[in-house]
Amino acid sequence: MLIPVRCWSCGKVIAHKYQEYLDAVEEGKDAGQVLHDLGFERYCCRRMFVGHIDLIDEVAPFSIERQQ
Repeated sequence: MLIPVRCWSCGKVIAHKYQEYLDAVEEGKDAGQVLHDLGFERYCCRRMFVGHIDLIDEVAPFSIERQQ
């Protein structure tokens, strides 16, 4: 789905940096160095980026209004 706004463990706001992370990794930069450059030093915040799978395109077709 969408990246969580805050880290689940420490509560740091992380969502505003996700697009920058994706763009830099797509350019071929090392994911670990990109996270370091963005200011994410804690393992808990880093795992939110590395472990995220974007499923919104797969789930969206099933999100129609239900008729009662």
